[in-house]
Amino acid sequence: MRDARRVVVKVGSSSLTTAAGGLDADRVDALVDVLAQHAGRPDREIVLVSSGAIAAGLAPLGLTKRPRDLARQQAAASVGQGLLVARYTASFARYGRRVGQVLLTSDDTSRRAHYRNAYRTLGQLLSMGAVPVVNENDTVATDEIRFGDNDRLAALVAHLVRADLLVLLSDVDGLYDGNPATPGTRRIDQVRGPAELEGLDIGSAGRAGVGTGGMVTKVEAAGIAAGAGVPVVLTSAVHAADALAGRETGTYFHPTGRRAAGRLLWLAHASAPTGALTLDEGAVLAVVERRTSLLPAGIAGVEGDFSAGDPVELRDAAGRAVARGLVNFDAKELPRLLGRSTRELARELGPAYEREVVHRDDLVLLRS
Repeated sequence: MRDARRVVVKVGSSSLTTAAGGLDADRVDALVDVLAQHAGRPDREIVLVSSGAIAAGLAPLGLTKRPRDLARQQAAASVGQGLLVARYTASFARYGRRVGQVLLTSDDTSRRAHYRNAYRTLGQLLSMGAVPVVNENDTVATDEIRFGDNDRLAALVAHLVRADLLVLLSDVDGLYDGNPATPGTRRIDQVRGPAELEGLDIGSAGRAGVGTGGMVTKVEAAGIAAGAGVPVVLTSAVHAADALAGRETGTYFHPTGRRAAGRLLWLAHASAPTGALTLDEGAVLAVVERRTSLLPAGIAGVEGDFSAGDPVELRDAAGRAVARGLVNFDAKELPRLLGRSTRELARELGPAYEREVVHRDDLVLLRS
């Protein structure tokens, strides 16, 4: 951890705001004090994934708690995001550091061109000495707000920027084997794989009530990052300095896998399928075992209302999801293509139809 050159740090709403909503300037400054120290080192780069936009907009809009309806969530995000970035800008300016706002949705990073743009922007900000402040684009997002937390976003950003370490900051100082408030529970210092988490009572919600994440989302995010080869430290915001200095704190998740192909990790963990394609047995074998593209001949059924470029689920005859991919045709086009070869379709409908329904480069397996 001490030698990690590029570090993604995620901080939750409860570590930045008051319980009633509104930014806590002292908390923001305390976090920036730590981050600026490390961002200023020639051998270290910091990317900050920050929640808090919706929570920061509550008090200014006269809201006493996080609204449940989408329209007011978006309104709060619209007001709060500006306040959040302004606060970070002022706080980092005390150290002569610039910040750059980067708002993302899953759609921005599961599509090839958008993924490259996001990677290029973040890389350029870092090369110019700025601290990227990343958040979901809650102002216009729909499923992203219901998806509900930035922990998973942080894990995916860590993979996107090829980070050497992900630090998840919470209002709890690590992962416990039960409710931390219950006597007799103990903090788990290290997690070497998913098997060590079986049977744990992780809980479901944060304590402060202004965010949507909890320990479950943090453990899931740690699993995504570790599975993609990025080590993770989960600790409280007050121990951020210890985590970045490589001192023992919180819970350390060992890497369990290798770095996956770029945006496919986003496709697997951040995209929301807008429909489903049912594959025949031969197509399942071709996609899962031979890792081929999906052709019209292997599709037995179509569900949903989707457009070309949308993510769809690929299912076997029993309805089990085996893969996810970006489809090349609209839902309305597909029924007349099913079971037919691309050569036959090209002869009848034109050369535009001599192509895959889902190309293998736009496809990720969900089970093997």
